[in-house]
Amino acid sequence: MSDERVKKITAYHNRTKHGFRRLAASAGYLDRANQPLPFRFYEGAPLFELPLGTPDPAEPHPALFGRAAKARDYDTVSLAKFLELSLGLSAWKELDGARWSLRINPSSGNLHPTECHLILPATGELDNGLYHYNPFGHALERRAALSSGVQESLKDHFGATGFLAGLSTIFWRESWKYGERAYRYCNLDTGHALACMSFSASLLGWKVVCLTATGQSETASALGLDRTEYPRYEKERAELLCFVATEACPKQTAGTVPVALAAELKDITLAGAPNKLSGEHRQWSVIDQVADMAARPSAEQPRPAFGKLPLLEKSISPLKAAAIIRKRRSAWEYSREQSLAGRSQFLCILDRTLPRADMAPFDMGLGPARVQLVLFVHNVTGLKQGLYAFLRDEHAREELADSLSDDFSWEQADSAYPLYLLCEGDYRAQATALSCNQQLAGAGAFCVAMLARFGASLLHSPWVYPQLFQECGQVGQALYIEAEAQGLRGTGIGCYFDDPLHELLGIGDESWQSMYHFTVGLPLEDRRLQTHPPYFHLKRDG
Repeated sequence: MSDERVKKITAYHNRTKHGFRRLAASAGYLDRANQPLPFRFYEGAPLFELPLGTPDPAEPHPALFGRAAKARDYDTVSLAKFLELSLGLSAWKELDGARWSLRINPSSGNLHPTECHLILPATGELDNGLYHYNPFGHALERRAALSSGVQESLKDHFGATGFLAGLSTIFWRESWKYGERAYRYCNLDTGHALACMSFSASLLGWKVVCLTATGQSETASALGLDRTEYPRYEKERAELLCFVATEACPKQTAGTVPVALAAELKDITLAGAPNKLSGEHRQWSVIDQVADMAARPSAEQPRPAFGKLPLLEKSISPLKAAAIIRKRRSAWEYSREQSLAGRSQFLCILDRTLPRADMAPFDMGLGPARVQLVLFVHNVTGLKQGLYAFLRDEHAREELADSLSDDFSWEQADSAYPLYLLCEGDYRAQATALSCNQQLAGAGAFCVAMLARFGASLLHSPWVYPQLFQECGQVGQALYIEAEAQGLRGTGIGCYFDDPLHELLGIGDESWQSMYHFTVGLPLEDRRLQTHPPYFHLKRDG
């Protein structure tokens, strides 16, 4: 059965590749009348408004990655800040009478398929319960009450105080625009959201751990998603359940939900009806099919292996860590003439993608590093223009080199870092063309293609397929955050020509596959846009 699942997943992946002569299937136009609402509400569920306007953590830039902050007590204010700095709104934009929100967690097309549900112990103001986070109102919708003793149950099981946070996906929000390729983007968005949660937790002295031994069906049961009646085509699909430790967490955290708590969650009565997001829909059945094929089972998963390089701190931002989180945006356009990255800036940005123990966001336990980076370096001080490889797992060099072109030189470009020059030259035109002719890819300081170990990863574990995208999303968020810290700006690129890129790199099989592109440069601001504070629409503090 595993072989059959791998074949079907691989068929989906190949079917949804973009090429110079053929794009993956989509509607081909934007049906604006049925664009999904970007916010889900559970109508009728009791609403608890979280505090706004409380001071951000004062930790400096390096605290985003290194877990140096003193742990905050778990209370309503700290919970509100965790959510605000991970999944909340970051601003509103307005142009010609149209207004739209931006969020801390980025999303393909700003469509936001990711939802968050929480299993929370009482805080004094807040009762034990299962909640849905409503980012529009920065509020919690209580879907069910839970018995007392939730905190004790979690602490006994995980060895630390904390709470559970689960992510789900609404495929329709992405497929409305992107058609069959939307499954890819939804999982990239899950990875971005996971990294955002990890960064936010780090500033509070907390830590987020993925419960990868909890299968998706068990996650759906714990969050009540399997017993909620959703509008047709607007179902929330369970992705991951995480434990958020609000004090020092053991090195080996349990990957499952406490048995007694899981039993209680399975039998609770749920409140609230999910709102309808669109009037009409178009079905993309292949997305549900591949999601079923790639569903994660309830079993122990491989744990990550961490490198030993110390965190590089050559270029520290004067901005506080929370300010960097709030400042993050996706660039619309770069200044080609001014998109220059210094060598220290460049290395610091890449450095943040390396998995390290006790450092956000790759200490969450999602899995081993399966994603390596190929770089189109356009304008970096002290580096030749050309194609480079940056190895997030140095043990992958031989395997990757065997799959790439024999003409690549693999000349070490930095004595301390796993950065290798593959081929010298100006690759601006190729980077642009391969990224669906988006000028951003060639106009910045550098562009990234994320290559995932594909064939070997899926061979015995088909459920790894969405995790490859999620890991890419985590890498993308690390690039976003550090680019802002270094005075630059990043942009994720989900539209690229898969096999033409593989051809450029000399990849002739499915051992490695490109899963995400990203670009970094100096942004040009669109001065036509008016900016509003994130919660100016609410009539309460903040």
